Amino acid sequence: MMKTIKKSIEIASTKEHVWEILIQDHHNRNWLAIFSPGSHALTDWQPGSKVVFSDDSGSGIIGRIIAHAPYELLEIEYYGMLNNHAEDFESEDAKLTNGARESYQLTSKDGQTLLAIECDMTEDSFDTMSELWEEALLKIKELAEEG
Repeated sequence: MMKTIKKSIEIASTKEHVWEILIQDHHNRNWLAIFSPGSHALTDWQPGSKVVFSDDSGSGIIGRIIAHAPYELLEIEYYGMLNNHAEDFESEDAKLTNGARESYQLTSKDGQTLLAIECDMTEDSFDTMSELWEEALLKIKELAEEG
């Protein structure tokens, strides 16, 4: 059973700059590491492209970019796991992720950017991941407002 984490944060920066923090490798490694050390995304971010979020231990999650509207919306649908650098689509954990979605929506508001995220999560992970998202959003804000 999935539950959806929904969070947002106001950032004193342009949508364009916040978008770069979200998708550029040298920026997103800074905030993805909050979820797991060494986390990074392997993808070109284009619609239909595969995305693999992997950490230092070779663990992670595998999905597909289902929406990519630059500076406005990025949406991913998950369908597998990465375990010890191996793709896994058959285990119970992998099957649980199948169809889970994560989205990033950016809106201009009074010269600032409102970043809203939604992320489907299993009940087991919901509380932990909800707290980690709080930290990640603060890190994204910090990175975007640094200039």
